[in-house]
Amino acid sequence: MMARDPDLKKDLDATWQTRKELGAEYEAELIDSFMEKVEHRMEQRLDASADRQVRRQLAERQMDAARGAWPGGGPVAGGFGERFGFAAVSLVLAVPLSAIGAVNAHLPGLLVTWAGIVGVNAAQAAGRLPWRRIPGEER
Repeated sequence: MMARDPDLKKDLDATWQTRKELGAEYEAELIDSFMEKVEHRMEQRLDASADRQVRRQLAERQMDAARGAWPGGGPVAGGFGERFGFAAVSLVLAVPLSAIGAVNAHLPGLLVTWAGIVGVNAAQAAGRLPWRRIPGEER
């Protein structure tokens, strides 16, 4: 890993050349100086890595919150996007259902159809639909 760092390679070469010029009597100090540089670079890399990891986790949490998920994972029952989608689909389906109800039973059929649509949307908004229950959730 250090061989890939051009600055550390230059520092090592400079330390080696300095050792050749000064002799063996300064070898311990030169090695200590080089090791301090290596430690400093490693600390910088660890700090940068930790910083990237923290930023990634923060971004993931923000994305989960934007998608309407619990911090621990999994969808929130009735998040905005889900509620909006359910309401939009029910209104799209309301058009043919209204036509069927009105053609077959006139006004009473239309009223029953819309009562069902409103009832399903109210139940979904209240989170009472049996297929929407979160495991472990009490009634």
